[in-house]
Amino acid sequence: MRRIFDANSIYEQIRLKKTFLCVGLDPDLNKMDPRYLQRKFPLFDFCRDIIHWTSDQAVAYKINVAFFENHGPHGWIQLEMLVKEIPSDCFFIIDAKRADIGNTSQKYAEYYFQKLDADAITLHPYMGVDSLQSFIDYEGKWSIVLGLTSNPGAADFELMPLGTGQKLYELIIQKFSTTVNYNQLMFVIGATRADQISHARNLCPEHFFLVPGVGEQGGDLERTIISGMNQLGGLLINVSRSISYPNSEVVLENYVRQQVAGLAARMKPFIS
Repeated sequence: MRRIFDANSIYEQIRLKKTFLCVGLDPDLNKMDPRYLQRKFPLFDFCRDIIHWTSDQAVAYKINVAFFENHGPHGWIQLEMLVKEIPSDCFFIIDAKRADIGNTSQKYAEYYFQKLDADAITLHPYMGVDSLQSFIDYEGKWSIVLGLTSNPGAADFELMPLGTGQKLYELIIQKFSTTVNYNQLMFVIGATRADQISHARNLCPEHFFLVPGVGEQGGDLERTIISGMNQLGGLLINVSRSISYPNSEVVLENYVRQQVAGLAARMKPFIS
């Protein structure tokens, strides 16, 4: 059984390690070091190594289940092996973007929160608050709701103006932040939306943000931190591909450690 994280205990890890770093685990056989491809459990072995090389700097890990689902039963076996490798002092996020009618959400919640013992799961809000209630009801577990995502398609719906004068993402943040307290709820706010991050922070000053989009997607790290921080730090900045997949032939361990050290050095000045 993993420890229970509240907002203060996440911040303790941020302050102890002097980073906001969340390492994304997205094992792609088409991109990973070829030496893993001959292994019996390539997804597991690759991710386990990434964890071992980054655990001194990472505050959190985010496992993207799509990269395991894609391999059928063998992928699920490796997923269930991998969750046991997440260090107990690191916040553990399942990136699955689930939500459905009550009984279906209940089964998702049971699997990810009980079977895998994840600390948090990413969720989409577009079926309403009741579709997430099964996740929200778990004490000591976190719901991470999509607010303003980093992909270009966020403009299709999330940035859509409503008759109230609000944008859709603003309504989502307002609705959930007034329904669920900051010890159980985070929002996904993309680093590629730098002009909106400070506004999102004003809408929910106490809640943590999970921030994708730094790295391969080009989000500005320092601007994101300045715009998104709150008194408890309030940020988990996810970086995946730019840590794990070098563009040239190098020793993977050295590359991963160098990338993480560089990110940590840039984050440290913002953490007291």
